[in-house]
Parts: sequence; structure tokens; C-alpha cells
Amino acid sequence: MNIADTSGQDVVIKKAPRRTRLWGIGALCLALVLVSFWAVPAVQRWAGTSVTVPLDRLRLARVTVDDLVRDVSVQGRVVAAVRPSLFAPAEGTITLDVDAGAVVTENQLLATLDSPELQNQLQQEQASLDRQAVELDRQRIDARQRALENRKNIDLARVALTAAERERRRAEDGYAIEAISQLDYEKTKDDLENARLAHEHAVADAKLDEERLAFELRTLELELDRQRLLVEDLQRQVDSLAIRSPVDGIVGNLLVDQKANVARNQEIMSVVDLEAFEIEAQVPESYADDLGIGMAAEVLVMNRPYTAAVVAVSPEVLDNQVTTRVRFEGDMPPGLRQNQRLTTRILMEERPGVLTLPRGAFLDSGGGRVAYVLNDDGTASRRSILVGARSLAAVEIAEGLAEGENVVISSIDAFEGEDTVRVTD
Repeated sequence: MNIADTSGQDVVIKKAPRRTRLWGIGALCLALVLVSFWAVPAVQRWAGTSVTVPLDRLRLARVTVDDLVRDVSVQGRVVAAVRPSLFAPAEGTITLDVDAGAVVTENQLLATLDSPELQNQLQQEQASLDRQAVELDRQRIDARQRALENRKNIDLARVALTAAERERRRAEDGYAIEAISQLDYEKTKDDLENARLAHEHAVADAKLDEERLAFELRTLELELDRQRLLVEDLQRQVDSLAIRSPVDGIVGNLLVDQKANVARNQEIMSVVDLEAFEIEAQVPESYADDLGIGMAAEVLVMNRPYTAAVVAVSPEVLDNQVTTRVRFEGDMPPGLRQNQRLTTRILMEERPGVLTLPRGAFLDSGGGRVAYVLNDDGTASRRSILVGARSLAAVEIAEGLAEGENVVISSIDAFEGEDTVRVTD
């Protein structure tokens, strides 16, 4: 019995010429050289790394050129922009006319202070003012009387001078015809000179007396004006005993009891104006040196940003925070409530056209001085970098990176500080 085999399927292959085999072997060697030239460096880099990190555990970002806005975002609290406190203008007994939480209008009477001492002082000073007014009127009458007397003295001196001049002319005529003696003639000359001196002195005395009277009147007028100002100030203080609301709003906490005896300048109550609001925000101390009045801000209300500006920065730091006040510019958002919490963004600096990277955990894990750049061969290389300004979403790269490079922005603790790290898919 014959058993079939596969000999019928065998085909005799002719041997290739020796020259053809040599070309094939050469091509194979050349291919091996080229592959080695490309693969050996990669293999060496892979062999030189001792840390391997999966790609899906990393967060990558590309270095771009963009405008960087340096800002800080904090939670702010809505507070009344106008919240005046009312104080007792004098010592006395207080009578409250409103309760806490009452809605009041501007100039509405809120409380009355009874101060007998202040009212009595006003009455005394008013009496002094009336007395000085009477004294001024009396002085004016005396001044007019003195002016009349001085005028009379001048007129009498002028009449005497006229008579002396006439006697002098008569004596000259008599002396010319030797009707009077030379002694009488000389006497008329002396009388004329006396009359002239008396008239001149009367005029000078009247002028000096007029200046003196004007000075005395001016002194009394100044004293009267001073007393009038004193009375007006006391009257203002007495009027302020009726304590009125400076704004429309609601009464805050009452700090004194009904019919209590209060001291001067003691706080009585506060009035809250609910028509004007500001944002009180606590900013971390690290931003304290960069804050300034007038900086632009944004307040997010119902997912809509409203423009605002920083209007006050506290000079002191409490609990590692700085208190700032932000005021809305333009129309205020509707429906604001006191103590409402709102996200507030303060824009501290704008740097156009700089290299930027999104913020990530690499800033903390690398201290802001180290970053890892992803290479095309599946490795990540360690780079020393210099970080500039920081915003909420991005940071400025001042040195160490170039535009377009892919950088690991997640935590780099897993890289263990190696210069080169394998990144696997």
C-alpha cells in the first residue's frame, strides 16, 4: 500500500545569482544603519530616564503670546455706602421718636434732646447781645452830639476870626489917619492871630474827635458782631437738639434707651441709606502692596459683570487680609441686599503681548522656577523658568520657555526633579 506524501507539491527554486544576493544584503545593512541612527538616541534617552509618568495623568498647555490682566478675585459683602451715625450734640435727656428698623425720610425728626443748661446759656447770651445793641445805639447818639458840638465850636471860631479880621481892617484905617495909637493897632493884629489859631485848632479838634468816635463805634460794632455769632452758634446748638435724619433710609440699632441721660458726642443711633451700596472686600495680604485707589474692578451680579472702582483701601492688615471698598460706576445693579455676597474682581495691572501659560499646580510644586516641556520623542525635559505677573487664569513667562512649546501645568511632584522623564500613552 502506497502512502501519499507532499513531494508532488514541491517546487524547485532556482538559486539567485551571487551578485543579486550581495545587493540584498547591502540594502538590508543600510536599512539597519538608518534605523539605528534614528532609534539609538531615542533608546539612549529612554534608557537614561528612571521615571515614567502616564500621559493621561498630566495636564498640558501651550505657551502663547497674549494680553495678561493681573487681577485678584475675592468674595465681597454688600454694605450701605451711606450709613451716617447720629451723636448727641449736648448733654441732656433723650426722647426717641422712632424705633429700630423704622423707615424714615430725610429731615424727619428722630429724637429730641432736652438740655436746660444749653438753653439757659442761649438766653443769657441773647440778653448780652441786646445790651450791646443798645450800647451801640447810645454811642451813635453820643457821636452825633459830639459832632454837633464840634461843628458849633468851629462856627464860633470862624465868627471870631471874621470879627478879628474886620477889627484889623478898622485899626489899619484908624492908624493911617493917626486916630488910634500904635499899641491899639498892634493889639488888633494879636487878636486876629489868636482868632485864626482858635479856628484852626477847632477844626483839628473836630477832625480828631470824629476819628475817635468812629473808632469807638467800630469797636462796639465788632463786639456786637462777635456776640451775634456766639448767639447764632448757640441757637444752632439748640436747634440741633432736635435730631433729624440726614438721608432717606431705615433706622439702624438704637444705642440708648428712652429718656436716658446722654453725654455730649455720645452715639445715639445710625441711619442706613438703602439706595446706595458699596462692596466691602477682604483681599489677601500678599496683594496689599499692589492695591490702589482708583483701580478698575468688576462685580458679578446674577452672572452679569458690572463695572466698579476701588474707592478705599484700609491702611492696616487684620487676619492677613486688607479691607477694601469698591463702588459701582454708573447704574447700580437692581435687587441688591445688604450683606449679600458677590464675587468681586479687582484689575491691578494689564500687560499686553507677553508669553503666557494657564495657571496650574506646577507653580506650587515647582516653586514657580521649574517647568517640564514635552518633547516629540515622548519625553519631558526639565527647564528653569522665571515667572512674571500672575492673574487668576494665567501667568507671565519672563524667561525659560518659547512660544508654541507644550508644557506640563499639572503637579510635577511625580517627576522627582529628574532632568528627563518618560511620558507613556
